Amino acid sequence: RWSGTGENSEYGVTAMFYDATWNSADQVPERAVTRGLIDPLGSLDQTLGGSTRRASLSGSMAWEEGRHRNEVNAWVIDYDFELWSNFTYLLDDPENGDQFEQVDDRTIYGGDWSLKWLGVIGAGHLHHTLGAQFRYDDISAVGLFRTRERERLGVTRLDRVDQTSIGAYYELEWRISDDWRSVIGLRGDYYWFDVASDRPENSGSASDGIISPKASLIHSFNDDTEFYLSGGFGFHSNDARGTTISVDPVSGETVEPVDALVQSSGAEMGFRTIWLDSWNTSLAVWYLSLDSELLFVGDAGKTEASGASRRWGVEFNNLWALSDIWTIEADLAWTDARFTDAPPGEDDIPGALQTVVTGAVNATWPSGWFG
Repeated sequence: RWSGTGENSEYGVTAMFYDATWNSADQVPERAVTRGLIDPLGSLDQTLGGSTRRASLSGSMAWEEGRHRNEVNAWVIDYDFELWSNFTYLLDDPENGDQFEQVDDRTIYGGDWSLKWLGVIGAGHLHHTLGAQFRYDDISAVGLFRTRERERLGVTRLDRVDQTSIGAYYELEWRISDDWRSVIGLRGDYYWFDVASDRPENSGSASDGIISPKASLIHSFNDDTEFYLSGGFGFHSNDARGTTISVDPVSGETVEPVDALVQSSGAEMGFRTIWLDSWNTSLAVWYLSLDSELLFVGDAGKTEASGASRRWGVEFNNLWALSDIWTIEADLAWTDARFTDAPPGEDDIPGALQTVVTGAVNATWPSGWFG
């Protein structure tokens, strides 16, 4: 990482590289363990695992002109991923087994720009932020293969995908008084998808756009304590292959494409304070509703809709400064996640985490060492 400053500017360049390979047993049948075929840490397929690599180069620049501040960031990422899995062993293919390989090879280009400036209205202050974002995924290969001991036997699905997204936003923070301030924002996003599949029926193009308003109201009791209420709309994007699919690559049956962008709405109410100049704590209750939880099922190479959902939860975050060197962190998050269109008892969302607890002890010495 290299960075520097000018008279009214800042700039920096960062390069990163990561490479990893692993062996992984995945889940194993309980009956194979109880019968003594394998031990609890064993595997019926010892060639499972994967490898991944990514390299990135990013640059940033910021400069001030009077009351205006510009910030620009740009980056490029080269990414490669391979994963071998076998969930059913010999169920579908008793001769060669059910092992399969997933691959993803892409280069990602992106950047963002923001302009911030300060205005005055009456006794209050207006903080404006205007910004734009761009991302392009050049996916040369994303696919699913039938394999045996990591050797390819056949192609389930193989695609080349171009995905482009642009976003623009405006945020206004109004410091109404010493005790009150509000933040309102409006964001617009647009996505383009282009898929070239090994099956021409699943090739095609799609696009979609969405508008997301947001707002917050904050009350400060003093310099250390405040209460806030936030709400707004957001979205998640679905796999590009799902927006153009028409034939299930495994069964050959006709399937319906999915929406490219799915809207969400949410709200949060929270309280944060600093006790005794050393304990920074916050408590928040939040709610999130998704119009649908649409997933691309990598095991089968198809898109599967799972309906609308709602989540709510509580988060409790703490940071204690024990001294000028030592700090302690302790955080707790609890979430209740349910499908809204499923009967009671069948509305749990698979894979949704209910409780997350994290903790850390940090030390930063005046010499510059930290750990």
